Amino acid sequence: MPSAALFHIRDTRPNASRYQALLDDLNGGAVTALRDAGWTVALHPAAERPLETLLDAARRADVVVILGGEDVDPRAYGSSDLRPHATPYDPAADEAQLAVVRDTVAAGRPLLGICRGMQLVNVALGGTLHQDIAGHRRPEGDPFVATDVRFDRPDPVSTSGDLLCSHHQSVDRLGEGLDATARAADGTIEAVRHRDLPVWAYQWHLEHPRSASRQLSPVMASLLAAGAPERVA
Repeated sequence: MPSAALFHIRDTRPNASRYQALLDDLNGGAVTALRDAGWTVALHPAAERPLETLLDAARRADVVVILGGEDVDPRAYGSSDLRPHATPYDPAADEAQLAVVRDTVAAGRPLLGICRGMQLVNVALGGTLHQDIAGHRRPEGDPFVATDVRFDRPDPVSTSGDLLCSHHQSVDRLGEGLDATARAADGTIEAVRHRDLPVWAYQWHLEHPRSASRQLSPVMASLLAAGAPERVA
């Protein structure tokens, strides 16, 4: 039975209960879909555990997953805050998740980034982010937007139905070793893969409860298979 370590963040601000409920719903979608597909799954709150505990959990897993959440602090990629509407950053979570990404990449182990997770993968490998873009989330009500995506190579989710986005940041300069593998109609990078390593990332929410069984589960199986030579070695 393959194992997955899912690293997430929690927003504990008193006025953030609705946003945290959204994250809990997405994280629950990931856990349910993977367990139904035969995975052993553990969720790890990135800012609430010692770094060595997080790294040990990542090293024990067959696939590491970095989930969604708040904006990445631009200081992590050498920029200042250029957003028109400021929201708090979580530097402790950024540092922990970036460390997990870099450790996993250095070891050549399978890694998946989703939404914020894709942005962190890009930043960890030296890339940068667009700090504010329009058209990829709804400002009120259901925040998810069904996005038309053009794939540049075969992908397990290319025919799986709606690709549900909810983001206002995106990849700008690609990190070292990463290729853009899918783009929205406006050119926004919606998926990346590492040229040499089993490192994949998606900007849309393939862990959404409406999509997870059709998108997250097949991606995890394909990523596990892609990382098999590294694990055997």
